[in-house]
Amino acid sequence: MKGSVHPKGCRALEVLEPQTLLALNDSPTMAATLTQLSPVNATSLCIYILIFSQVAAGITCKPGPTYGAILRTFTTSPACRESFEHDTVVTYSQLKTMLATGDIQLFDVRSPAEFEDGHIPTAVNIPLDNLEESLKLSPEEFEQMFGVKAPGKSDTNIVFQCRSGNRSAKALDIACLLGFNRARHYKGGYIEWIEREEKSL
Repeated sequence: MKGSVHPKGCRALEVLEPQTLLALNDSPTMAATLTQLSPVNATSLCIYILIFSQVAAGITCKPGPTYGAILRTFTTSPACRESFEHDTVVTYSQLKTMLATGDIQLFDVRSPAEFEDGHIPTAVNIPLDNLEESLKLSPEEFEQMFGVKAPGKSDTNIVFQCRSGNRSAKALDIACLLGFNRARHYKGGYIEWIEREEKSL
């Protein structure tokens, strides 16, 4: 399994025996196992375990864990939480750099009314409720609807943003489940953006 790639684009765990994967249905075992793994993309890791454990649940007749449950277990450990946030969170400084260089696909998942009241430059508004169906559009349909090039599943410059980081985190979950495993979100949200921008004036 080492160095393998999941058919849906999720990078597999480096080394895990079948019996270990079956044991991941037990949350304490899952937490103990994950904290010993070398750093990988945490979101992809969670999805891979979810897929396997749902299969394992059918074999063992045990209820399989949900994606959210796996993610919460993984991020219980401070070390794992730090690794997860490093991979998935964009800071204000990083966002400024990405905007300055033009190397960003920024998607604002707030409501259209919130977006109209004010938004980060170059952001494209895709309300959270519409995100999944929007990311499933063909490249041509996406560009026609939003006026920008459709994001690619391997793109490293996809950033989701909302008011305070809650909806953008949910957007990140949705995107990853659709195969956008390198997407990130701006945790500070529009609230932090406005505060930092006003201070810089």
